[in-house]
Amino acid sequence: MSLEPYLPVLLFILVGIAVGVGPMLLGALIGPHRPDAQKLSPYECGFEAFEDARMQFDVRYYLVAILFILFDLEIAFLFPWAVSLKEIGFFGFMAMMVFLAILVLGFIYEWMKGALDWE
Repeated sequence: MSLEPYLPVLLFILVGIAVGVGPMLLGALIGPHRPDAQKLSPYECGFEAFEDARMQFDVRYYLVAILFILFDLEIAFLFPWAVSLKEIGFFGFMAMMVFLAILVLGFIYEWMKGALDWE
């Protein structure tokens, strides 16, 4: 058994690591290192933290994240299905229609419950 068929996979992994890590290393080596108070200030929300970091978040943040994942996965399943539609035939088409119907019912349920309304 030869490992030659795995060479493109190994090459892909090595190039991916090089593209990801290379610019960071290059920036760390040749980039300027001049920290000041403005650069070290909080930047995510625009103001200093005023409460405990372990405070409870509103459940709507989690609900929006779950909805994003749900409908993002729907699109992720649609691409391979659309590419292989001729090979999987009518059974594959009906299976995807059932999948989409379940997702649409979930979307309607979330819409009716007001999960998509943001105040």
